[in-house]
Amino acid sequence: MERAVLHAVPLGQMEVFQALQRLHMTIFSQSVSPCGKFLAAGNNYGQIAIFSLSAALSSEAKEESKKPMVTFQAHDGPVYSMVSTDRHLLSAGDGEVKAWLWAEILKKGCKELWRRQPPYRTSLEVPEINALLLVPKENSLILAGGDCQLHSMDLETGTFMRALRGHTDYIHCLALRERSPEVLSGGEDGAVRLWDLRTAKEVQTIEVYKHEECSRPHNGRWIGCLATDSDWMVCGGGPALTLWHLRSSTPTTVFPMRAPQKHVTFYQDLILSAGQGRCVNQWQLSGELKAQVPGSSPGLLSLSLNQQPAAPECKVLTAAGNSCRVDVFTNLGYRAFSLSF
Repeated sequence: MERAVLHAVPLGQMEVFQALQRLHMTIFSQSVSPCGKFLAAGNNYGQIAIFSLSAALSSEAKEESKKPMVTFQAHDGPVYSMVSTDRHLLSAGDGEVKAWLWAEILKKGCKELWRRQPPYRTSLEVPEINALLLVPKENSLILAGGDCQLHSMDLETGTFMRALRGHTDYIHCLALRERSPEVLSGGEDGAVRLWDLRTAKEVQTIEVYKHEECSRPHNGRWIGCLATDSDWMVCGGGPALTLWHLRSSTPTTVFPMRAPQKHVTFYQDLILSAGQGRCVNQWQLSGELKAQVPGSSPGLLSLSLNQQPAAPECKVLTAAGNSCRVDVFTNLGYRAFSLSF
């Protein structure tokens, strides 16, 4: 009897601890597997959870199908960003990026394949890496975050090829302009900078907060999200969410959204955005708000569109942020259900 009592206390404490963890959880990042059937989500505790989208979307799905098939400790601090190659899941935390084999993860063998740390200015510097961007034509990875630089890493050799310097403050977001090829970056300094990857030079700077129609001084100048589609860019944060014509550096549409936005993406003839508040916002390019679809989290930090052609049955939008839940939208009109960490 005494043993049973002693054993029950730690179990009860563990359940309370896990409940508190879920209550205070933030999901910063998401990435879809190469086959399109699985979703990785990274949280503020350094954990990555793998969900089976195919099981959760099945007509025979149960509550258990909406929970992780595997969860593992990836980083000591938060998992700020993730991307997937055709074989690997890449995750970024404080000062480092790690690689995991998708094939091994799905067998529940979550041993890191490699880790890399960009060449920082001092050995004591451990800045957040909260933006990762794949450049398929170069087979490279761009990393950016707290040290105000963009680092380019060769995925074949694991070596860092160059650092792009120009931002004067923390970098929040990256986007790829594939045809050029150019990379766009946005950060706390209020600037969106365009970089030519062939010359490693900055070719254009748009200081969004200096344009009166975009400026919102009460929210600050920081750029928290951006996306590009050929000659067009959409960005937001402290300044209003705005559509820009890149060649002329001209703001063409200012979207009437008061809350700062943390994620934005082009989707067909729409722009999807999310940030403070529960809703995923659907915008016409003209600036008209087509729909606001509520989710379960009080604030959203990431959107993920699963458009892998190998798994058309898993074509969904997922949204996550300030909770332990990942909302799943099977169409853009409503939230179908939520996955739970």
